Amino acid sequence: MIRMSWPATARYNTEPAPEGLAFVQDLMNTIPAGKPRRNDLLADPGSAQIWLDQALKEWSLATGKPLAGVQLDPHDQEELRTFRDDLRRAAGLGHDDALPPLHTASVAMQLGGNGEVRPEPRGTGWRRVAALVLIEVFQAQRAGTWQRLKLCRNDRCGTVFFDRSRNNSGVWHSVKVCGNAANLRAYRARQRAQSAS
Repeated sequence: MIRMSWPATARYNTEPAPEGLAFVQDLMNTIPAGKPRRNDLLADPGSAQIWLDQALKEWSLATGKPLAGVQLDPHDQEELRTFRDDLRRAAGLGHDDALPPLHTASVAMQLGGNGEVRPEPRGTGWRRVAALVLIEVFQAQRAGTWQRLKLCRNDRCGTVFFDRSRNNSGVWHSVKVCGNAANLRAYRARQRAQSAS
């Protein structure tokens, strides 16, 4: 089995989400996070294009679908960062929370020769990337896997991980890294509280 290397997610030693949802996860993991702090892969047009080229290649391998490259200009890089940040905020919300509509992307529904209808992203630059991401999110919502894409509960981390636990109860991208640190902080806080009383 060939292990795919999603450029952003691999930096945090996190297993990628299944199929095309890994592209969404990888976009959300382009943020500066971790210890030591990793760079923001969308910080400048050059690094954003490098990330996008590799992530689209991985997406194509994961889904078996071809997608022509997408060229970003400096304006696209800023819009893509804003889209990423809004997507992360939306992923971190509970079912009862809501944000106003944030982004719209053009998608065409295409009828294949085998009778299968599939969505195709439209637009150029960041809008094409957003269309692909929103298609993957929509498909994950329909498949019941979107709610398994989570932000690590460690505020100092922020890594997005795919929760593979049976009951979808995972809260840390890594129990050893973030879970142990949080549990140790909580234990020490309880000890201090007991000592003070």
